[in-house]
Amino acid sequence: MSNGLGGYETPSALPRYVQISETLIREIAAGHLADGSRLPPERQMAVEMEVSVGTLRKALDLLVDQKLLERIQGSGNYVRARQDVNSVYSMFRLENVQGGGLPTAQVLSVDRLLKPQDFPEFGASVEGFRIRRLRRLDKIPMAIEEIWLDGGYIETLNASDLSDSLYLFYRQQLGLVIGHAEDRIGVANVPEWAPTEFDHDVGQAVGYIERVSWSQAGTRAEYSRTWFDYNKARYISRLGKG
Repeated sequence: MSNGLGGYETPSALPRYVQISETLIREIAAGHLADGSRLPPERQMAVEMEVSVGTLRKALDLLVDQKLLERIQGSGNYVRARQDVNSVYSMFRLENVQGGGLPTAQVLSVDRLLKPQDFPEFGASVEGFRIRRLRRLDKIPMAIEEIWLDGGYIETLNASDLSDSLYLFYRQQLGLVIGHAEDRIGVANVPEWAPTEFDHDVGQAVGYIERVSWSQAGTRAEYSRTWFDYNKARYISRLGKG
C-alpha cells in the first residue's frame, strides 16, 4: 500500500499515527479500501509506511474506535466502511482526482486585521485573524486558502501555534468546536498573494470554495475562501450511508 507518508513532516504536522489513520479513513471513504476487505499484515504495512509496528497499531486503534475496522483474532484486520466518521479531516472536502489523499498545510502568513466590509458577518469582534495557507494532498500542491477566524476567540495567534488541521487546533486550544459549515462552489481568479508553488498565474481561473462555519453554539465563527486546481483535485461531498 502506497500512502505518500514517507519522511514528509512539517512543524505543524499531526502525529504520524494520526496521519496514517486519516489516510486510511480517506482511502475507505474513496472506495479504495472496500467494505469487508482485509488489510495486509501489520508488519508488512508498517514497513511500507516506514513506521514502527507500534505506531501503526495506534493508527489502527483509531479506526477500530470509529468502527471502520474490525479485528478478528487469528485472521486479521477487516474494513467496515461507513460515511458518518468524525475524523480530523471530515470537513475537508478536497480529494485527489482518483479520490483520497492526505491533506497537509503550509502556513504562509497570519495577521490580525479589521474584517473587510464586504465579507459575510461572522463573530462579534471587528477584527479577525487572516490565515493564508498552501494546501497539499500527498505532498502535491492543490490549493491555497484564506481563513478568517473571529478575533474574539484569542488575542494573539502565530503561525507556529497552528496544526495541519485548523479545526483540531480550534477544538484543542480555543475550545471552539465547528458544528457545521455552508460551502458555495464556483470559479474565481487566483489572487495576487498566491505562492509560486501553487503553479497558477495570478488572475487565472481556478476552482473556488467560499465557506461560512458555525460553532456548535450556533454562532458564525469563521469565513474562508479556497482556490483549488480542478485538474488535480475534486470537491467531494458524500451523502447517505453509501
